[in-house]
Amino acid sequence: MYFLSGWPKRLLCPPGSPAEAPFHVQSDPQRAFFAVLAPARLSIWYSRPSVLIVTYKESTKSSAQFGSYKQTEWRPDSTMIAVSTANGYILFFHITSARGDKYLYEPVYPKGSPQMKGTPHFKEEQCAPALNLDMRKILDLQAPITSLQSVLEDLLVATSDGLLHLIHWEGMTNGRKAINLCTVPFSVDLQSSRGSYLGFADVYVRDMEYCATLDGFAVVFNDGKVGFITPVSSRFTAEQLHGVWPQDVVDGTCVAVNNKYRLMAFGCASGSVQVYTVDNTSGAMLLSHKLELTAKQYPDIWNKTGAVKLIRWSPDNSVVIVTWEYGGLSLWSVFGAQLICTLGGDFAYRSDGIKKDPLKISSMSWGAEGYHLWVISGFGSQHSEIESDLRSVMKQPSILLFQFIKSALTVNPCMSNQEQVLLQGEDRLYLNCGEASQSQNPRSSSAHAKHQLGREKSLFADGGLESPSLSTLLGHRHWHVVQISSTYLESNWPIRFSAIDKLGQNIAVVGKFGFAHYSLLTKKWKLFGNITQEQNMIVTGGLAWWNDFMVLACYNISDHQEELRVYLRTSNLDNAFAHVTKTQVETLLLSVFRDMIIVFRADCSICLYSIERKSDGAHTSAGIQVLQEVSMSRYIPHPFLVVSVTLTSVSTENGITLKMPQQARDAESIMLNLAGQLIMVQRDRSGPQIREKDSHPNQRKLLPLCPPVVLAQSVENVWTTCRADKQKRHLLEALWLSCGGAGMKVWLPLFPRDHRKPHSFLSQRIMLPFHINIYPLAVLFEDALVLGAVNDTVPYDSVYPRSSREQLEVLFPFCVVERTSQIYLHHILRQLLVRNLGEQALLLAQSCAALPYFPHVLELMLHEVLEEEATSREPIPDPLLPTVAKFITEFPLFLQTVVHCARKTEYALWNYLFAAVGNPKDLFEECLMAQDLDTAASYLIILQNMEAPAVSRQHATLLFNTALEQGKWDLCRHMIRFLKAIGSGESETPPPTPTAQEPSSGGGFEFFRNRSISLSQSAENAAPSKFSLQKTLSMPSGPSGKRWSKDSDCAENMYIDMMLWRHARRLLEAVRLKDLGCFTAQLGFELIGWLCKERTRAARVDNFVAALRRLHKDFLWPFPIIPASSISSPFKNGKYRTVGEQLFKSQSADPFPNLDAEAGVSAMQRSQSWLGSVGPPHPELDTASSHGPQMQDAFLSPLSNKGDACSIGSATDLTESSSMADGDWTVVEENFSTLSLTQSELEHISMELASKGPHKSQVQLRYLLHIFMEAGCLDWCIVIGLILRESSVITQILAIIQSSEADGEMLQNITTGLRAVDQWAATDCPGYKPFLNIIKPQLQKLSEITEEQVEPDAFQPVTTGKSVEQASPRAEERRGSCSHGAVPQGEALGTSAVSRREEDAARAEEEEPFQDGTYDCSVS
Repeated sequence: MYFLSGWPKRLLCPPGSPAEAPFHVQSDPQRAFFAVLAPARLSIWYSRPSVLIVTYKESTKSSAQFGSYKQTEWRPDSTMIAVSTANGYILFFHITSARGDKYLYEPVYPKGSPQMKGTPHFKEEQCAPALNLDMRKILDLQAPITSLQSVLEDLLVATSDGLLHLIHWEGMTNGRKAINLCTVPFSVDLQSSRGSYLGFADVYVRDMEYCATLDGFAVVFNDGKVGFITPVSSRFTAEQLHGVWPQDVVDGTCVAVNNKYRLMAFGCASGSVQVYTVDNTSGAMLLSHKLELTAKQYPDIWNKTGAVKLIRWSPDNSVVIVTWEYGGLSLWSVFGAQLICTLGGDFAYRSDGIKKDPLKISSMSWGAEGYHLWVISGFGSQHSEIESDLRSVMKQPSILLFQFIKSALTVNPCMSNQEQVLLQGEDRLYLNCGEASQSQNPRSSSAHAKHQLGREKSLFADGGLESPSLSTLLGHRHWHVVQISSTYLESNWPIRFSAIDKLGQNIAVVGKFGFAHYSLLTKKWKLFGNITQEQNMIVTGGLAWWNDFMVLACYNISDHQEELRVYLRTSNLDNAFAHVTKTQVETLLLSVFRDMIIVFRADCSICLYSIERKSDGAHTSAGIQVLQEVSMSRYIPHPFLVVSVTLTSVSTENGITLKMPQQARDAESIMLNLAGQLIMVQRDRSGPQIREKDSHPNQRKLLPLCPPVVLAQSVENVWTTCRADKQKRHLLEALWLSCGGAGMKVWLPLFPRDHRKPHSFLSQRIMLPFHINIYPLAVLFEDALVLGAVNDTVPYDSVYPRSSREQLEVLFPFCVVERTSQIYLHHILRQLLVRNLGEQALLLAQSCAALPYFPHVLELMLHEVLEEEATSREPIPDPLLPTVAKFITEFPLFLQTVVHCARKTEYALWNYLFAAVGNPKDLFEECLMAQDLDTAASYLIILQNMEAPAVSRQHATLLFNTALEQGKWDLCRHMIRFLKAIGSGESETPPPTPTAQEPSSGGGFEFFRNRSISLSQSAENAAPSKFSLQKTLSMPSGPSGKRWSKDSDCAENMYIDMMLWRHARRLLEAVRLKDLGCFTAQLGFELIGWLCKERTRAARVDNFVAALRRLHKDFLWPFPIIPASSISSPFKNGKYRTVGEQLFKSQSADPFPNLDAEAGVSAMQRSQSWLGSVGPPHPELDTASSHGPQMQDAFLSPLSNKGDACSIGSATDLTESSSMADGDWTVVEENFSTLSLTQSELEHISMELASKGPHKSQVQLRYLLHIFMEAGCLDWCIVIGLILRESSVITQILAIIQSSEADGEMLQNITTGLRAVDQWAATDCPGYKPFLNIIKPQLQKLSEITEEQVEPDAFQPVTTGKSVEQASPRAEERRGSCSHGAVPQGEALGTSAVSRREEDAARAEEEEPFQDGTYDCSVS
């Protein structure tokens, strides 16, 4: 919970000889001043700014008498310093303020700046005070001094002759005799009647430290033994002292004491730190835990650190820093979770891999609030190899300042009911919640974070899985950094407490005096308007948010009064708006639960208050009432030992057994963390119950409390929530504990199934331990996540030249703090299964099954159990894997979980895994039955490794066919590779499991992957005169193309080809052209070659009508419809009919009884020329609606027919085609206005749009047309021509049939098919009639050919030739007029597809104009 930040700073000492280099630093009790010792110098430094104030230099003569300086100790009030010297002297220095009101450094402000307005305390905070040092007393103890320790008003000195001296600070021995250690009895515990004595004469104390809360000394003797000396009575004499020692420590080197947790940390010569506590009852020393580097984490440094040199607990007692003889620093939490170690990673190695010398530390001391660590590095071996041109900077001795960021939990434990991570630095705060602007909708304090952040999606969520508050709490890796107001910091440094509200939108900070708060929405700080009010209050017990209010316990300096104050966030920061409650005793801790405040006070009492919002008109305030006071002094030896106090709704009863269930959530039990022991004090429900209706609503009567129960040991933090959720009761009613090196624990409620009555012998809660890899700072209860932070390093040594290798940026990497999170659910499920609580595990897992990472949870659990059991050397009597496997089968993700676990595990463990979960062949078949092909593919890889090749080939074939059926193209490609690998013996490289299908594989042919046609120019840039089209070879490009050609002789390829051919045949027989196109484009299938072979078999169209209908359906192509105007003239009385009447259902009865073959050849020719000349009116609209001419014929006729200009045209053509505009038009009916003409236009356009499918379908159909044309499957070309309703296509095909040696059978088939279509159109789809009428002459010719079986060469029909001659000049004009529009790519593709037909047509013995005219009209 402490993290290194940035690079260390270097403070330069005054230059001098190496003999005058500093070697010891010691902070004063307030950590404002630091005493720095050199062999003959004593310097005093100030902490902020970090500057040297005064130095006392010993004269050479007295220095020779006293010997060099060794150690210092401050008097508790910081007015004196005692310095021990090598020759057994103690020098007492007085610190006096110099020069009255003068300061060493004063800030200079420009005139009129706000800082100058006479702030109280202003000067002394801003600048370093000027001090004097003078030596007042010299005391000669006549033996070398080994340890100095300040004890209350006395100084305890240990000397190397085995004596302990108790000296008064004024330099007097108080007349007390020195205590000889040989007379102090030592035993294993205090209950032993007589202890043994140290016995031999040369035993002395090497290091010692006084522990106020244990009232005794932790000592390390020169022979490596350690112990604890305590006075049996209040008098400090030899007879009254008694020592306790542990049996197993014989290599102690140093000691440090943690007063808050009553821990003694003894450094050992082996490099480990043994942490002891004292048993309350027996007084024996018990080993709490060890701090040691493991061989697993630090293989190269393990056991090579040397002895422990220094141990220092942080000012808030929550972390300890350790350094060794051979250098290096490590930071541990109070119960042994390792946070930082500089013996590995970027600290130990340069970026080029060369090992650095670890930093050797001769002395270190924590700064104020633990934001800095002052370090004096020992100039030992680490400088021996450095080049001779040492930079002058390094010759100058220096002090290093390491900077730290710490969690707000270390000082303000009431933050533990929040879901945010809040870190506080010296001048800034780090938050893990996202931008507050996202989360402006506030929710009530009890409502859950589900409504947070504008329903933002979770970053894990697949699609629609909404996960409450995850998006902000895990939003991104970066912190939201808030700079603390410099105005507030100037006079109130350091920041002592910080707190964030439930929504993560407001933060409050407390410095030396007063407090300030910040809104993340407005990005503004709010400070006291009246500085006197700010400087008059000292916050003592932390602060907490309650809705919009800040609750804090403080000391009022002017009134000498302890108070509980509540400030409203929205009003100005002023005592006038505060609600103040006076209290008798100092408040040490404070916490808020729902609408209650719990306060722990210095007299070991707990007080509960209720808090409520009061608003009288414009003014809003809070009201506070005392609910209950409880004295805990019987159970708490010292108030300072209480780490945290919280109210929770957790109790040993889980609500089912209670008579009144609603009390279950109100059963506030008090959780006290007493020096690492978690104590629960519950409400006593055995007596008479208070009924809701009996009690007065304003006076809440609370039940008395039961005696306390100890729940757990070694507890650092506790998390609990007051929210309720029926679905996730397990997680929300649990209690989460962080236990340092022992990991985490959860006190989980157990619920009977289906609300049955629980068995009386079953416990209703269970404590489950589990390990996580991060240090927990917050728990997301519903999301089953732990949030934390971790130190990361960035080396910059490569940026600097070799010559500057002594720069701090080269010696140390830059430290940053990263956000981390970890899932813990699999640990809990596993612990429940181990304890045979499978039913509870199932209930818990089902309540979390909606979490986006739930599949990962199951996989982790399976993986961890498998690794442990399969690699165990001894046989496991009761293996857990079968239980876990059975548990996972309860979930639909079972098959994926097993296969993902197997793929991430080494092959050697597979047999063990599948022995528990089932045969992989059966699992593969289950996947196929469940249509889960991607998972089946993963099983295939396992089968390939575990079974014979024949088996895996058989299963692969099965999967390949299923994948083809379902259109999983990615998987098909993998399967082709896989099958080839099996055949060619490359089976040792299994194909990767496809994770997800490509988005494109479902819809649309990927023309652009294996496109067999290309445009040399895009349509936009084409010259207006003519499209230049270029044809490329239609062999599919890419590796797939090579495959079909190169390896076709290989039997394996033959096997794959057979399967592909079978699939293509199946698709064609089912008229699934769209799927066939996808299949071809995706797998690089040589469709044209195959179609050529299958022209008379699979590629025949047996039922033209069915094929046409299927294409309409597959390509979403609408059936053609007939406008209403063709039935009843739209010009009744000159009024245009409503648009709603325009459309007729395509299935209605035939409205064209007269438009039959009797229309005559001339009309037919006219309509032919009309179609040829007009073409599509707009590139986006398809070819002109072919029924147009027949309908318009009724009411429009040209005034003069100019040569071969078209005889008839639609209104749309008039506007779109420039060639039409030349003709003079006359309106047949006089009263037909111009407005009606545009209406008519509109009608025609709407008809155009209504009878046309999506643009994509048009592109696809043209592509297929091109392919069938190349393959010579003319019957399919006819069907596609019909659906596109392009007479030119039909004409061209019929021309090919007539001109070439067409297959008689195909001719017969086409004729029969077209007749069937004609019949179907007459009865079911009249919309097709006009188009069929246009191509009727060709059909007649065709039927003649089929009947007579005449040679196509000898047949040259007059009508066709004539229509061609008419069409060609028109077409040239058309081309010029229409090419101005930007033709979309698909259209262009269609064009080039048509161009492919040029060759086929060239074979026919027709003149050039025919080709030009016909296929050019289909350019669109």
